[in-house]
Amino acid sequence: MSSNHPDLLSYPLVGNVIAKTNDTKQCRRKKNRMFTLSVTVLITAWSCVYCKRTSGRQEWPVPYRRFDHRPAADPYCQALYPFCPSGESDGRVPRMALSDRIDIFRLQTPVWEFKYGDLLGKFHIMHDAIGFRSRDTGKNYTMEWYELFQLGNCTFPHIREGKSAPFWCNQGAACFFEGIDDLHWTQNGTLEKVGQMSGTQFNDMTQWVQDDNRTGIFYETWTVQAEPCPNSTIWFESYDCSQFVHRTYRKLADFGVKLSSAIQTNYTKIYLFSGEPSFLGNDSSIFEDAAKKALAEDIRNFYYAFRPHQSVKDFIISFIKLFDKVVLEKSFYLFYNFEYWYLPMKPPYVKITYEEVPLPSVV
Repeated sequence: MSSNHPDLLSYPLVGNVIAKTNDTKQCRRKKNRMFTLSVTVLITAWSCVYCKRTSGRQEWPVPYRRFDHRPAADPYCQALYPFCPSGESDGRVPRMALSDRIDIFRLQTPVWEFKYGDLLGKFHIMHDAIGFRSRDTGKNYTMEWYELFQLGNCTFPHIREGKSAPFWCNQGAACFFEGIDDLHWTQNGTLEKVGQMSGTQFNDMTQWVQDDNRTGIFYETWTVQAEPCPNSTIWFESYDCSQFVHRTYRKLADFGVKLSSAIQTNYTKIYLFSGEPSFLGNDSSIFEDAAKKALAEDIRNFYYAFRPHQSVKDFIISFIKLFDKVVLEKSFYLFYNFEYWYLPMKPPYVKITYEEVPLPSVV
């Protein structure tokens, strides 16, 4: 889910064989041999066709795309509040003495708690982070992953005049800064010690975080799943603050760090439910192809309903259009890996859950 930072946006042939013979038994034997041969050829041919089909099958969930570097943000993309204002501008993280012991804290609080208190917590819309305390220096640190341009910009695009394709301001990144705001995390949320590690393990973790941060650049709000039940097919995984926390915990377990919690470790997920998605293409293949003009227009109209700063009247009109599109037409356009997918929506369409994800164990 989102960070606790204010949002910029409000929103056989088998051929016939004729045997010329007077020997009925011989003819029958030949027919049997030909039938067996034909069936064998047919099965072999079908297997080859099936292999060709399955070898190109879509992988689910769709793998999150990684990059070799983080691109510079477009100047058009501006955040109401700066990203990671207390952290080092170049992303540096202090190294710990190898003999140091560092306490690990699970941090959780309602989204926008500073503005709305525990209101969003009542709907289980929570933000997650990890805290650290050096036993050697006594210093505390907070590490979290959130949107560079606030949640709305990462979830929905801007529809700009002069640009045929929707314009996305979507990046997410890790933020590391000194201090833990105890009141912020405990007032309506959680601040719990869940483990301890060495300075060596901490330094290994921060190197992994920097590598992960450089290659995983975009935020994904939605988890798209076939059914609202356990073991249902997942089409797309979210990539947000809680997923970053999960990845970090798993990496710590890989490093041999033991983690445990006295309370249930639940995390927020926002689901969309749909049948098997259909791949549509990217900006150039959709919005620069005259033959796909209708599709391009439909995608633009769909996202236009999510535009920011609408009047009450426009918001009501947009909500009705969205209800018609998602619930009645059962359609949703998902932007994932900088490509568009069509989702044939299914009841209950959208759902916010607060699911338990146990802390990983050391293997």
